[in-house]
Amino acid sequence: MRLAPRATVHLLTLAAWLAGCASTPPPAPLGPVSLAAEEVGVGGQDLSRLGLRYTGQLTSPDPAVLEKADYEFVSNGQVVDRGSAPLGVALAAGTPTPFAFQADATYVRTAEELTALSERGGSVLVALRGTLTVRAGSTVRTLPFAASRQVRGPRLPRVKVNSMEGARYSDEEVELVLRLGVENPNPFPLRLDALGWRLSVKGRELGQGTRGAHDTVDAAATGVYSVEQAVTKQTWGPDVRALIAT
Repeated sequence: MRLAPRATVHLLTLAAWLAGCASTPPPAPLGPVSLAAEEVGVGGQDLSRLGLRYTGQLTSPDPAVLEKADYEFVSNGQVVDRGSAPLGVALAAGTPTPFAFQADATYVRTAEELTALSERGGSVLVALRGTLTVRAGSTVRTLPFAASRQVRGPRLPRVKVNSMEGARYSDEEVELVLRLGVENPNPFPLRLDALGWRLSVKGRELGQGTRGAHDTVDAAATGVYSVEQAVTKQTWGPDVRALIAT
């Protein structure tokens, strides 16, 4: 039986397609990916929160993409946060490729914990650990990562009276000027909500108030705030002369 010309063309096309499929091997699976140069650094810190920046280098035997990092944030052996950082870093075959991501977490959760850390002093061991996801076509590989470091533990600020002066204007008026110091012993700046003060003389309160609202005290520095209070009949009472005389 002789085939019509159109049928002959269809058979030739099918044969060529089958030959092409037979000559195109399936993509090879992704080879082993190696991780090196792991480090973790401080990307920001205050009394309760800490930012850690993880860096590393990946080497893939084939072109691939580092898709994401699923991580745990660990402080003093306790997992304080979990998360996933999208990366989308292209990996060239056989070339070490650097990558990085940052994770932020609350590493001091209560005022009591902060007080204990401040009194104890020393450092806190923190770490980022988890898995990296690498994809090449339909092949996906995961590999573990972990890096840790010691960071200085947070310390509560200290408030003290730097100086106190008095200017006597009469037998019934003295102006007191106090300079309050807020010492920040930390290697990072502190932002004040406010510094509250109360002034009393011989057990009798003369005044109260706040200073330094929303101010920032630099790292390892002291912020100084002045408080002025008049001692008069209005603030002390009718026996102000006897007080000033003493």
